[in-house]
Amino acid sequence: MTAGGPAVVLRRAHAADAGAAAGVWLRSFTAALPDVVRPRSDDEVRDYFRHVLVPLRETWVAEAAGEGVVGVLVLEGEELDQLYLEPGWRGRGLGDRFVALAKERSPTGLSLWTFQVNTPAHRFYERHGFTAVERTDGSGNEEREPDVRYRWRP
Repeated sequence: MTAGGPAVVLRRAHAADAGAAAGVWLRSFTAALPDVVRPRSDDEVRDYFRHVLVPLRETWVAEAAGEGVVGVLVLEGEELDQLYLEPGWRGRGLGDRFVALAKERSPTGLSLWTFQVNTPAHRFYERHGFTAVERTDGSGNEEREPDVRYRWRP
C-alpha cells in the first residue's frame, strides 16, 4: 500500500468480519464526527453490521497484514452507503482505493450522503469527481444532522 507499510487487501466481507468492521465504523465515526449525536448504541451498530450490512449489502473490508480490518466500504446499488477507515489509516491511500473499487462496481455512477460538518469528506469526494447536488436540514436522517448528497457520473 505505502512504501514500507503493511500489505492491504480489499475483499468482500465475511460474517466473521462483522465485529471488526463495526469496530472500524465506531472508531472512525467518533474521531471524524465527535459532535454528531449517534442515534444507535455501540451494540446496535454491531448488530446492524452483523445482521444487515455484512449479509445483505455489498460490504468490503480492507485487511492489513498483521493488523486485521482497517477499513470498510458498503455499497447498495449505486449508493456508496458507508466508507470508514481506522483513524490512523486516513491519508494513506486506502480511501482512494475504496472509491476506485466503488466506481468499478458501479460504473454508471454513484451517490452518497455525508454530513455538512464533515468538510474533510467533502474535499475527499470532490477530489474524486463527486459533485454536491443537494443539501438538507437533516430532518431526513437518523442523526438529525444537516447533510449533503454527492453524485459521481463518469
